[in-house]
Amino acid sequence: MQSIISVSNLSKTYASGFRALQSVNLEIHQGEIFALLGPNGAGKTTLINIICGIVNPTHGSVLIGGHDMIKDYRRARSMIGLVPQELTTDAFSTVWATVSFSRGLFGKPDNPDYVAKVLKDLTLWERRSSRILTLSGGMKRRVLIAKALAHEPQILFLDEPTAGVDVELRQDMWKIVRSLRASGVTVILTTHYIEEAEELADRVGVINNGEIILVEDKAELMRKLGKKQLTLHLRKPLAAIPSELAGHRLTLAADGGDLIYTYDTRSERTGITSLLKDLNSVGVSFRDLQTTQSSLEDIFVSLVRRAK
Repeated sequence: MQSIISVSNLSKTYASGFRALQSVNLEIHQGEIFALLGPNGAGKTTLINIICGIVNPTHGSVLIGGHDMIKDYRRARSMIGLVPQELTTDAFSTVWATVSFSRGLFGKPDNPDYVAKVLKDLTLWERRSSRILTLSGGMKRRVLIAKALAHEPQILFLDEPTAGVDVELRQDMWKIVRSLRASGVTVILTTHYIEEAEELADRVGVINNGEIILVEDKAELMRKLGKKQLTLHLRKPLAAIPSELAGHRLTLAADGGDLIYTYDTRSERTGITSLLKDLNSVGVSFRDLQTTQSSLEDIFVSLVRRAK
């Protein structure tokens, strides 16, 4: 798959001596939704700011569509739209004027039809003459996206796009992100909402202490690192796990009422058939069972802990 962003041996050390990034290498594919995850202070913001040309690296390079972000800044930067987490608009300007002005900043000629399309796609058309200060928080976030799309970028960075918004608006924002990807825009998403990455991303990158510790296809990541659990709701509580069941990966719930069996989804044999047979032989019966699988949040937490 063709890369639209290539990050090579990227490092950043600030004047204070703090090293924010350490030899980061990253390829982002054209037309994908890429989720960048990491705890606070991990280096997400520094990495995005360097890719977007806001901060210069200490070492390494960034290519945007083959254009070097430092040597060919204008062409590289023109390919990128950035939606910051904080509201950065003139509160007294209208929606139409704000979006049109952003287009002009990149030297794009007037194109009222395109601006109108962006506003309609983001459900802002009816508010095009409204001043920014009169908009709700959700509408203001849509304006930020419209501004970022005004110059027709091929890449869109969304920094915590749904932070602080209600569930209904978050669902609307997810629809917007999917429609952008469908139109050919590459979307890079940073988020604290793990379910957002799980819902939207094609691939996931995890950064911690300034280093990329993993980049993986989301489905493959969950297949390789996700664990499944079979929970058996027992008819009678147990005081302890019978010794005859010691060969199985079992834990007993605190109240003794559930047996929990963890198994590897990659294995050809789950061992469930053998477990059920052994349960029957020792006279342990259950009234119900259910299976659960690790979420992306579980995987993320375990990766970060492992990297410390």
